[in-house]
Amino acid sequence: MLLRGLKSHVAPLHRNNSHHPIADLAAVVTVTDDGGSSGRLRREYGVLPPGDLRNCMVALSEDEALLSRLFQYRFQSGRGLRGHSFGNLFLTALSHITGDFTHAVRVTSEVLAIRGRIFPSTNQLVSLEAALESGKVIAGETQIGATRVPIRRVHLVPRRVKPLPEVLQAIASANLILLGPGSLFTSIIPNLLVSGVAEAIEKCNAKRVYIANLMTQPGETVGYTLVDHVRAIHQHTGRKIIDCVVINDQPLAPEVLRRYKSEGAEPVLIDSAALKRMGLQCVFDNLLEVHGVVRHNSGRLASLLMEKFVKK
Repeated sequence: MLLRGLKSHVAPLHRNNSHHPIADLAAVVTVTDDGGSSGRLRREYGVLPPGDLRNCMVALSEDEALLSRLFQYRFQSGRGLRGHSFGNLFLTALSHITGDFTHAVRVTSEVLAIRGRIFPSTNQLVSLEAALESGKVIAGETQIGATRVPIRRVHLVPRRVKPLPEVLQAIASANLILLGPGSLFTSIIPNLLVSGVAEAIEKCNAKRVYIANLMTQPGETVGYTLVDHVRAIHQHTGRKIIDCVVINDQPLAPEVLRRYKSEGAEPVLIDSAALKRMGLQCVFDNLLEVHGVVRHNSGRLASLLMEKFVKK
């Protein structure tokens, strides 16, 4: 949702960028997914899980019509094919042809004519492990996302994972770094556990902004306030890497609240005073969009970020 909103503010390749405030956009994507089509391809072909990268490429594609629909197409039948998306198969095949998954992502980005660049946080096969409050340790992003026991800490396996050099370069040259929204323990924190990434974010001169999740996530963040989210990020990295928090201030309708509560989710509670005591700037706006599910409005979110953090 964030990338889709930012896309219209990014200068198209080889065109005059005078009306586009973002000269370069780099998206860094976690690669710990082990479920669904991505998990199957990872196990069977030894490639990085392509699903999250594919979704980001489609979000940034200049034309989200036919090509994007093709990349998101999921086979509904066929032995071996059922459940796979065309984009995942395309990325897997291209990585074998080129011998390099990162190069396959770059070529696919060109095919989709994306506005920006997309990188996996590492090109190593890596998985996720969680220590729960009960003392139990569980392995795999799928199991972690499904747990109903509070998570104490997550780790990468192996523990020391090399970042993609381009990721560190993008962080070092950034004017603005955005974290989230997304699953705290299985989407945001895994990127920050890749060796050198949190350190690079801490040292960079960019404004570092965390976009607060709208809702808690069953299993991962039940009962978490926004302060809890920020603390989890700082505790896992051992560094203060957030300067500002962007927060939705539009309440949900009662019927939507009831539906989400029945599924074990509720709005993330905001304690502005506690956030300010942590030294965080808070930016509030109506960022809500509800069409069956609760999401950030990508256009309003991007416009707010442009207004507050990007000089025209």
